[in-house]
Parts: sequence; structure tokens; C-alpha cells
Amino acid sequence: MPIDPALPFKPVRIALLTVSDTRDLAADSSGDILSARITAAGHELVTREISRDSVEEIAAHLHRWIDDEAIDAIITTGGTGLTGRDVTPEALDRVRSKDIPGFGELFRMLSYQTIGTSTIQSRACSVLARGTYIFALPGSNGAVKDGWDMILAEQLDSRNRPCNFVELMPRLRER
Repeated sequence: MPIDPALPFKPVRIALLTVSDTRDLAADSSGDILSARITAAGHELVTREISRDSVEEIAAHLHRWIDDEAIDAIITTGGTGLTGRDVTPEALDRVRSKDIPGFGELFRMLSYQTIGTSTIQSRACSVLARGTYIFALPGSNGAVKDGWDMILAEQLDSRNRPCNFVELMPRLRER
């Protein structure tokens, strides 16, 4: 997908949430990777936090950030697997206005190139919630690299052609 250098770059204001019962910010390597990539791309990392694997706690973070006009998009990492504690997609169900099904489909297709059939265990997904994008990535370092490098870096770049998520932002709250 081509980047059109004639177009202006528009930074996206992003909140980053790591979902984990075992990590803190000092041990959050996947969050570190995403944080570095977000800022290196020229976007603004508005806030970065950790949430326990709890539908209620994750949804509370999401609701607070969705209502914050200083945040355009939210990226979560972790909690997208199949175990009983993996509840990030369920939290997204509590806040979503619309699903963005192509995100998860594309993530698994690209991830297949890296980890083969193990990608079937991922429930990576994305939703639109009251005008805010939310992207849920798995918690592994490889998965956040794949999700950012192969999808989000392009779709959150206003210069990406033929289209991108950024150009839709002014119209996301239309009725």
C-alpha cells in the first residue's frame, strides 16, 4: 500500500492498554514495543496503562478513554486467546457501536505467515465505539509487531492510499 508523500501526516492520539494479571509496566515488553512504534510513527501516546484480565476492569478503562476527546484510538494488547482469563474481546463487546471484522481476519491471515496454524487461537479484533477506534492485539511481542507493522502503521497513517482509518475520523460520529 503506497504512502503518498504529497499528503500531510496527521498524528493520531492513542491510548495503550496492556491486559495482564502478571505484568506491570516494568515487565510489559509488548507494551514497550507498541509504545515505541506509536511514537516513532509520529503519533501521540496519550496514556499507557495496565488492566487485570477482568471484563469489568477492561471495559471501565475503555469507557473512560472513549469519552475522552483527547483520544482518537485505543490499542489493547493481551487477553485475546482462548483460556478462561482471556476476556478482552468480551470487554470490547460491552462498549462497541460497530464491529470492524476485517481487522481480525487480516491479522490472522498475516500472522499465519509467521506462526502458521497457531494463529487460529487468536481472537484479535477491532470495534468502533462512539467514534473511537479500538484494536485488540494478542499479548506476544511477535503479535504486536505484526499487528502494528502490517496493519496499524498503514491504516493509522493519513497518507496511506487508497484509504485509511484517519480520513474517516471526522465522520465517525455521524448519524
